[in-house]
Amino acid sequence: MLYLLAVIGALTIAVLLWRAFGPDRVDTAPSRRFVAPDDDPDFLRKLGEQRKKKADDEE
Repeated sequence: MLYLLAVIGALTIAVLLWRAFGPDRVDTAPSRRFVAPDDDPDFLRKLGEQRKKKADDEE
């Protein structure tokens, strides 16, 4: 019985030390996903509008 209590105590201490000094937790749901400019539909739309406007100004 004494060995069982010692194992439970050692496991408890190990878990507490792991939680205190172990690796940081990673967020499961990032607040905002990074989108490269060439994959961003809003960026591409604005770029197309700018090119069309510039072409109209040159004519």
